[in-house]
Amino acid sequence: MADSLPSLSALKRRIAAIEQHRPAMAEVHVSSGHDGIDVATGGGIARGCLHELFASEPDDAGSITGFATMLAVRLGGGIIWLRQEGVQKASGRLHAAGLMEIGLDPARMILAVLPDPLSVLRAAADVVRCPDVGVAVVELWQRPPALDLTASRRLALAAEASGVTILLLRVDAEPTPSAAQTRWAVRAAASAPLEANAPGHPTLEIELLRQRGRPAGGRWHVEWDRERAVFLAADRPAERHANTTIRAASSGAVVPLPFGGQDDAPAVLPIRRTG
Repeated sequence: MADSLPSLSALKRRIAAIEQHRPAMAEVHVSSGHDGIDVATGGGIARGCLHELFASEPDDAGSITGFATMLAVRLGGGIIWLRQEGVQKASGRLHAAGLMEIGLDPARMILAVLPDPLSVLRAAADVVRCPDVGVAVVELWQRPPALDLTASRRLALAAEASGVTILLLRVDAEPTPSAAQTRWAVRAAASAPLEANAPGHPTLEIELLRQRGRPAGGRWHVEWDRERAVFLAADRPAERHANTTIRAASSGAVVPLPFGGQDDAPAVLPIRRTG
């Protein structure tokens, strides 16, 4: 196991390499590109906050991962992605080609697969304190006892202090009390084909379940336009770009899953910590 661990110096070099992608922090919110979402959230996705993304069914793991990837592309900056092994065993590994289809350059990202929820949360606490990180994706399986209201408060306060945006992915889980700024439910949705029956844009059904300081509620069918890196209303065909072809996963009827099989090469530098 020890020889599979990258050295601390190598990890520092990787973090330094992604720092150049860090966006200016003048914007408090980043527009999603979708008018309805931006109005409901007061301007888009808030930086330096904790946002929860829920997939209540294991089959929607790919949808929640896709949505998190899209948000990370919109937010910009370097990405540290922390995954619990349970998610990886149930859903498969992140796949570089799938991430690139959504528009994420894997060079912007460092991936760590950790054995249990406590290890993930400990790593997240360290990552979020680093202001040179743009987005921290924290991916947990089901409802771990370690993720209580106190733990979410710590993450939210650390995000506010550093300016790092946290996307907390909850797979096969139901919402519980937390300190998140927003809470979203994510499901796959059918996409409309482009001209010549080409695969359409990745399409999701997203629902704003909760947000702090503003009314909750709102459900949208959205398309992801990779060329412009924005969300569009799925029922507005005039906004679809016929020259954008996104390779379908499986039948192409739902959002492409950024997962790969066991024989696929890792998407980014794999980091495994023990203890």
